[in-house]
Amino acid sequence: MTEEQDHGRRTAAHGSRIDAYIDRYAARAAGMVASEVRALFAVASRPEVVSLAGGMPYVTALPLDTVGELVADLVARRGTVALQYGSGQGDPHLREQICEVMRLEGIEAGPDDVVVTVGSQQALDLITRIFIDPGDVILAEGPSYVGALGTFAAYQASVVHVPMDDLGLVPEALSEAITAAARAGRRIKFLYTVPSFQNPAGVTLTAERRRQVLEICRRADVLVVEDNPYGLLGFDGEPMRALRADDPEGVVYLGSFSKTLAPGFRVGWALAPHAVRDKLVLAMESAVLSHSSFSQLAVGQYLATQPWREQIKSFRELYRERRDAMLGALEALMPPGCTWTRPAGGFFVWMTLPEGLDSKAILPRAVAERVAFVPGTGFYADASGSRNMRLSYCYPEPDRIREGVRRLAGVIQQELVLRDTFGTGSVPAHGGVDTPGPDLA
Repeated sequence: MTEEQDHGRRTAAHGSRIDAYIDRYAARAAGMVASEVRALFAVASRPEVVSLAGGMPYVTALPLDTVGELVADLVARRGTVALQYGSGQGDPHLREQICEVMRLEGIEAGPDDVVVTVGSQQALDLITRIFIDPGDVILAEGPSYVGALGTFAAYQASVVHVPMDDLGLVPEALSEAITAAARAGRRIKFLYTVPSFQNPAGVTLTAERRRQVLEICRRADVLVVEDNPYGLLGFDGEPMRALRADDPEGVVYLGSFSKTLAPGFRVGWALAPHAVRDKLVLAMESAVLSHSSFSQLAVGQYLATQPWREQIKSFRELYRERRDAMLGALEALMPPGCTWTRPAGGFFVWMTLPEGLDSKAILPRAVAERVAFVPGTGFYADASGSRNMRLSYCYPEPDRIREGVRRLAGVIQQELVLRDTFGTGSVPAHGGVDTPGPDLA
């Protein structure tokens, strides 16, 4: 081989889109692909674009000067502990405080059954790792949280979606999915659900349906994984009673401080039955040895010294104002044929487009008009949801939300004209979405 040929070979391997290591990856790596949300980040973060895409908490509402003083005091007084390795299960005092937080949703638990994780996303990854063999079935709401679907794909699970309506997961559809899997000889490992202010649909499972879902899963011996990052961010009344509150042995509960404090601390947790708890600790230690003592102690210090319940109330009021801005703008501006959910909490509205429109196909035109959303296909394992889109109201100011909806309504109206004129919409526009970035799902 000449020097020129060798240089050409190396350039092809490392300077092109061909992955020179493609034959060496484990089979499960085939399921590790960028999410719809992650691919949007590069364009959605441009200042001229109104992003109704990523679900970023509005951390500016925190008393940042107080948090800064708290962190400085932590280093000064407990730096030798905060900057050292910690326990694989998590700081004992923080686990006690987590039990106090969960009590707001009716959960009575002891700190021994809590495992602190790097956000609830890691808790979900660990649960999937210890339960799923390739081909095992996971039941999940349709649509479902995109980060969960990515984790399930990475462990080669087979996701079966269970339909929802405005009252949450449909119990009859859950029973049918369980029966169909049993008849096919397929093994269901767990039901994954976000029962309160669901991501992406924004709907909440009613109290009656919560009882029905638990009873169905008990009869079928199906574990429930309850992912509840938004449960304390309801806009009306007290928090809903968690599924875990009524079935301690049949439910693994996942929680997070990312939405009620700040995602940058990366502190979440899992509350699990004893045997599952032990496996989670072992999986946690093998993944990261121990998570950040500094973050755990900072969160613990915040909970011990700050009026955190009042801060959550402030977040609720802020997000309610933005929810109202979005719903009002949708009502005033969207063309006939568009429908959407009306969330009672959380971050998201789920919109359905008129017949003949495809949300992913119109995204480039929307970005060209300086507004971003997440296409619905990213929230289904089978790429359903082409007429849907997720709209997030948590981060932009109310006036920006209204402007974003105005721009989006104009794009949809153009698409309807194209559909009615040519029988199809979505003529390509300038702009694209193919640059990965942090996943803000």
